[in-house]
Amino acid sequence: MNKEFRTRPLLRCAILLCVTPGALSAMAQAPRPTPPTRDPHTPGYVQAKQLPDGANAPADADGNFILGPTHNPAPEISPQPAELQGTVVEFTMNSADSKIYPGIARDSGTFGTPDPADPAKLLVPTSHPAPYTRKVAVYVPKQYVPGAAAPFIVGADGPDRMLFTALDGLIAEHKLPAIVAISIGNGSGDAQGSERGLEYDTMSGRYAEFVETEVLPRVEAEARVKLTHDPDGRATMGGSSGGSCALIMAWYHPEWYTRVLTYSGTWVNQQWPYNPQTPHGAWEFHEHIIPNSPVKPIRIWLEVGDHDLYNPNIMRDNMHDWVQANEEMAKALAAKGYHYQFVFAPNAGHVDHAVRQQTLPEALEYVWQGYPIASAKN
Repeated sequence: MNKEFRTRPLLRCAILLCVTPGALSAMAQAPRPTPPTRDPHTPGYVQAKQLPDGANAPADADGNFILGPTHNPAPEISPQPAELQGTVVEFTMNSADSKIYPGIARDSGTFGTPDPADPAKLLVPTSHPAPYTRKVAVYVPKQYVPGAAAPFIVGADGPDRMLFTALDGLIAEHKLPAIVAISIGNGSGDAQGSERGLEYDTMSGRYAEFVETEVLPRVEAEARVKLTHDPDGRATMGGSSGGSCALIMAWYHPEWYTRVLTYSGTWVNQQWPYNPQTPHGAWEFHEHIIPNSPVKPIRIWLEVGDHDLYNPNIMRDNMHDWVQANEEMAKALAAKGYHYQFVFAPNAGHVDHAVRQQTLPEALEYVWQGYPIASAKN
């Protein structure tokens, strides 16, 4: 870790919480320090191309880019005429029907405490079984040919209406193939001890296996589509923990997914329950996993804002800075020779809405680069 990043938590963190070792915090979390504004030209940040204000990165270029501070919506974000709009089919899934995720929740008003023997390990004794329901929204483009095996993208924290609108425009302009979009709601809650945290922050193939065995069969039945089995025609996307989930799906199951799109990816220490094989959760991606693993057939687009999350919380483990984590991801991907595009967005917060409006069409084009537009593969 470079000096500039390593010292920041000590300099910036002005709020401390005293916790008796092993005792449960009575508060959800300590108040968060105000995120510092980050200058991407500071030593220690990745070298990146500064784009003219308002411009997007080229959809066919790998590397690091700085865009902003103005973030105007891309043309494809505007609703298309009715004759170009796809169909959206929605259905509900219940925890009682899941063999993989029967449901958990953390008691309201609680968070957890660091393990006295390891501040990077969080104890959450108030997490318990709990039911949930989730919504699934399936976008089927107007151009889909019934019976054809369609390429598709799986998105977290659905339904994502902006994604559906962007696909309407990009498919009509022949910039993308006729992609089915599957936007899956999470199982509720957030972070350690919650169903959403279990689904999105666990470093394993479990969530991808849930999607493959429990969600996709329902999608095909409910939306009357056929989905491709070709990993080249399958993508994942998400923001925050949904972003880390998107890469986790492809990393642990590259035979299923090879294209990844993330906003403000949570490449931080947020996995729970603790796993000694990946003790620092998604922080392990840039710390150990990507540097020490053979290159996988994954193309990834990632973004972070200058006002993104900085949340030391009660763990004080120096692994909860989203800007640092995304910068380190860009370094790790470049060092291994991955096809990736990293966007640093000044004047932007966490999973920033204006940045998504500006960049989502370009990001989708980049992620789907090389896939045939006029045909589908089985």
